[in-house]
Amino acid sequence: MSLIKSISGIRGTLGGKVGDALTPIDIVKFTSAFGSWVLQTSKIEKIVIGRDARQSGEMVSNLVAGTLQGLGIDVVDLGLASTPTVEMAVVMEEAGGGIIISASHNPVQWNALKFVNAQGEFLSAEDGEKILEIAEKEDFEFAKVGALGKYRKDDTYLQKHIEAILKLPLVDKAAIEQRDFYIVVDAVNSVGGIAIPALLKALGVKKIHELFCEPNGQFPHNPEPLPEHLNLICSEIEDGDYDLGIVVDPDADRLAFICEDGTPFGEEYTLVSVADYVLQNKTGNTVSNLSSTRALQDVTLKRGGNYIAAAVGEVNVVTAMKANSAVIGGEGNGGIILPELHYGRDALVGVALFLTYLAKSGKSAKMLRATYPSYHISKNKIELTPDINVDLILEKIKERYQKQPINSIDGVKIEFEREWVHLRKSNTEPIIRIYAESESQVTADALARKIIMDIKEVITEK
Repeated sequence: MSLIKSISGIRGTLGGKVGDALTPIDIVKFTSAFGSWVLQTSKIEKIVIGRDARQSGEMVSNLVAGTLQGLGIDVVDLGLASTPTVEMAVVMEEAGGGIIISASHNPVQWNALKFVNAQGEFLSAEDGEKILEIAEKEDFEFAKVGALGKYRKDDTYLQKHIEAILKLPLVDKAAIEQRDFYIVVDAVNSVGGIAIPALLKALGVKKIHELFCEPNGQFPHNPEPLPEHLNLICSEIEDGDYDLGIVVDPDADRLAFICEDGTPFGEEYTLVSVADYVLQNKTGNTVSNLSSTRALQDVTLKRGGNYIAAAVGEVNVVTAMKANSAVIGGEGNGGIILPELHYGRDALVGVALFLTYLAKSGKSAKMLRATYPSYHISKNKIELTPDINVDLILEKIKERYQKQPINSIDGVKIEFEREWVHLRKSNTEPIIRIYAESESQVTADALARKIIMDIKEVITEK
């Protein structure tokens, strides 16, 4: 069993003892802490909640809603809703914050409470620490009977989200409709199965094949949209006559495309391609995290902008985007952040912009992918045990590679002439992530293996 507490909320597996897993007691405790923080900081007695379709979602949502009402907070429940839809609803509702009930790309046994502030954005480290402190001290006070919060359901926000996307100057419904795309969607039987087909229809796409779009929470494969998990949709496209495949994770903040021949466009290149389209129409800067492909930097410089690397984590990317007036940003996991819409990773706006780009360029997905620098990332991880000192490991690795350029704003990123490797402790799982990039997959894999061997040597050193 596992329970991970972080500045963005809590995440854990269902079933187990209090404090060791995501139990009802832990759900109530951390919901109480967040609700109390909202009341203290914003004085707004309203919070928006929404969930993905995983099987534990309804139970967790009921606990969250009841707890917030017990604090005297009004609850606006969007029901099944994507993470970006909840984020936008917080602002539209003028609420004090939001709780997204989703463990994102984690398997079905996991769930999470993800907290956002009144701006619909993930919390700063400082605010997150305050909430953890409130939870630790159990420093919350519940309302009396006459002051309990009200509860209402509202299923209108997906449509409002879509309408806001359609109003964006860079989204061209007429061009998309004219291309007459035939698209297959894999939404792992979660909320993307509602949101993505609805968006496509609103954009004028008439031919849609829905693959795993029933929001029943029964994930047909690992929900993280990596190439090794996408064999089913790739085979479907290879055997069919489709123009594009669209894949989202359970809460639809991550986005991946499949080319017309059944080959992955590349999760890393979701942001690269959408940013390229935006930068062709609006000069400006871009931001991604340290673990993302350098192809974004190449494209940004080509279009006359500056590229900035941020620490991993949506809040860090958003902070850097605001500080550098970025016109687009995101993460290499397929997360698109368009400030003109909102400061949150949003698969829906990514789909709309990508389809517009394809439609206006006259290219196929395969042809478009071929226009970008070809980099390959090797993504690896090492499971952690409680006795492993991660900080010490990272310091030892820095010592070993002290002659190379090193960035340590988030773990350790080591730059080589044509490659880089990034080591960091995950915020959501008990692991060390090791990402390496090169112009060759073989070289990237070899570099990652070398660093993993270095880490294992450090661990066994006495």
